[in-house]
Amino acid sequence: MISDRSTFLSQFIRHPLTTGAALPSGSTLTRDITATVPRRGHPLVVELGPGTGVFTEAIQQRLAGRGHHLAVEVNPSFATGLARRHPRVDVVHADAATLGDLLAQRRLAAADVVISGLPWAALPQDRQSVILDAVVGSLDAGGVFTTFAYRHALPTPPARRFHRLLTEAFDEVTVGRTVWANMPPALVYHCRRPLPRP
Repeated sequence: MISDRSTFLSQFIRHPLTTGAALPSGSTLTRDITATVPRRGHPLVVELGPGTGVFTEAIQQRLAGRGHHLAVEVNPSFATGLARRHPRVDVVHADAATLGDLLAQRRLAAADVVISGLPWAALPQDRQSVILDAVVGSLDAGGVFTTFAYRHALPTPPARRFHRLLTEAFDEVTVGRTVWANMPPALVYHCRRPLPRP
């Protein structure tokens, strides 16, 4: 964990806009955000912005060797470390906006679950829209998208804009409890049934 924290902090200092946080997520937030990964069947789970792999580990535990786990990481240092630590995960160093192409290249069907660790409130409007379009276009009709937001950032224009984009993109958007023990406190968005894009 100390290694993860130091790696995360160093990457945050070097790439604050793409890393988005100075510390990895805590165990309670991790449990909340990965709860949508089915414990049965062979689901396709896509993870965006896995960082040092806190969510990755939890997803792998829930999958228990089943399905396909694709992790898309734009930071080359994170991607290399993640591939080394999780050889069963299909780790790709790429932009989350190319998700549709990545699935097509691998001849994978629509995703059952997409879990995001991306710093949405730090992204400009066009990036939020492009990446969210890629997520919606890659999800199965009954698929679930989960992501989180830091509590202190909720009143900011980028965070409000992102929440509005979610409600326009999904039939159902529920907001989970605030995880006060996380540093900083955060909550999870559970988004179900993607809507057709205009």
